[in-house]
Amino acid sequence: MLVLSVVVPVSGVLLAFILGDRYVRLIACAIVLLGLAISAAILVALLHSNGPIVYLLGDWPPPLGIALRADGLAAVMLATTAVVICAVAAFAAADFSATGTGRRASSTFWILLLAIWGALNTIFLAGDLFTLYVALELLTFAAVPLVSLDGHTETLRAAIRYLLFALLGSVLYLLGATLLYGLHGTLDIVLLSHRVGAQPAVLVAAALMTTGLLAKTALFPLHLWLPPAHAGAPTAASAILSGLVVKGSFFIIVRLWFNVMPGVPGFAATQLLAGLGGAAIVLGSVVALRQERLKLLIAYSTLAQIGYLFLMFPLAFGPSGQLESSGALGGGLLQAISHATAKAAMFMAAGCIYATLGQDRIPGLRGVGRILPIGVLAFAFSGLALMGLPPGGAFLAKELLLQAAAENGQWWWALVLQAGGVFTAAYVVLVLAHAVGTSDGATTPHSATSRIRELAALALALCSLLLGLAPWDAFLPIPQASAADKLGLDAVWKMLLLLVGGAVVAILLGRWDLPLTHPWRCKALRAVVGPIRRAGLSSSALLENCDDLLREWPVSCICLVSLAAAFGVLMRVAY
Repeated sequence: MLVLSVVVPVSGVLLAFILGDRYVRLIACAIVLLGLAISAAILVALLHSNGPIVYLLGDWPPPLGIALRADGLAAVMLATTAVVICAVAAFAAADFSATGTGRRASSTFWILLLAIWGALNTIFLAGDLFTLYVALELLTFAAVPLVSLDGHTETLRAAIRYLLFALLGSVLYLLGATLLYGLHGTLDIVLLSHRVGAQPAVLVAAALMTTGLLAKTALFPLHLWLPPAHAGAPTAASAILSGLVVKGSFFIIVRLWFNVMPGVPGFAATQLLAGLGGAAIVLGSVVALRQERLKLLIAYSTLAQIGYLFLMFPLAFGPSGQLESSGALGGGLLQAISHATAKAAMFMAAGCIYATLGQDRIPGLRGVGRILPIGVLAFAFSGLALMGLPPGGAFLAKELLLQAAAENGQWWWALVLQAGGVFTAAYVVLVLAHAVGTSDGATTPHSATSRIRELAALALALCSLLLGLAPWDAFLPIPQASAADKLGLDAVWKMLLLLVGGAVVAILLGRWDLPLTHPWRCKALRAVVGPIRRAGLSSSALLENCDDLLREWPVSCICLVSLAAAFGVLMRVAY
């Protein structure tokens, strides 16, 4: 089954090339269903096994051979990828025209979708660092063409930025892997975990590999390529890029820090990694509130949510002086799963809105809630899931991370976690307020969108919103008693506080274009809120200018080198 999860998508790519454009969508849909069944079978098999499932290619054990390994982390990521790709496939079936250039773009999309799926499955199952490198490069070279699928100048420029910066990250990763191989004579994850120590070469390798992977994940301040790439790509491609592609390099960081060298990074390096995540949450959320286009807002939301994923690293640093597979790790992986489903659904909902209105300017969304209720509902559900409201997976993930912060005495990360939820609520409230607001005139649909597309987005959003009810403790290191009260009064109270806080932040920092129906009632309130809002808008404009500066090539390259040096120094300080 492990081999099939990799071979089946790759075989679909080859078969599509052989049979041609006429059958590519049929082949892709058949492969999607088969891959979903294989992922479910691996989950079931892991439940009945006493440990990870291991397959030796050619029956040659490491270090001479290559092993595929499926533990709980890999199994849930395989299943999540299959579910998201299944929903995106249903959405994309009606997303391209059947003739001319549209037909060519359609066949290219399906081939690249299967290639990305095969690369991701290889990343989740690979048992050595070089196989991870090969799979990561396959993922990059399949994802970059998705950005420029429409052939526009802006998307071609965004794709080239993505490609060049990702290649810089690949060089750093490969340099680090080469150092480890020269020192220990193997790149197998299990064998390295027993041999890796605090040698200077290992610390340099860890710093190089981590920084290279952060560049591919687009963690602040290495997000040069992410906003234009995710916002400019076709909707189905944006859903895959945001929901799945960035999870590949993140998963390799988890493997590297938790499985290969859990005792190498040290406390200071984990704090730096989470600090970058916290900065990503603040900058990504504030800049998202300043966007006029819906897809660009969601792209910056992805930057913020990526930061959330890295808050688990200091919280998993135990008294033993190394990273432990505790509730913090389970919370971080659950956050990644919840983000994958919710963000893909959000992009799909935005695509339905764009197809209906012919534009995605946020001030122009007024009245769309009446003509596209299912699409707006899908956006709302995915936004609620991202906020961390019960019973969503992000809610359980946040509770696990908050528990870890309390146990480790790292209260500052608890504040960041809570602030991140408020920021998420702010830009979701901002969009929904415009979508359900009344329009000055009759809102005229530009074209009719397929009901299948709306339902695919809604189904995936509901999936994310109900993830907290799944038995995750069978696959992830999650205590059974964690966040048991998912629908009680305490959870409802937290939900209300989150929504109110988000509404306040949206009013103070967001771009509003809604009419005041009774302005005379608001004079006193506006006299108080007005100066605060002006100060908030000035601060958010400053952060937006900072983002523009960070996304310049010279600054991004300086940040890349500086982070590699900083990680190397901080890892050395621990010893």
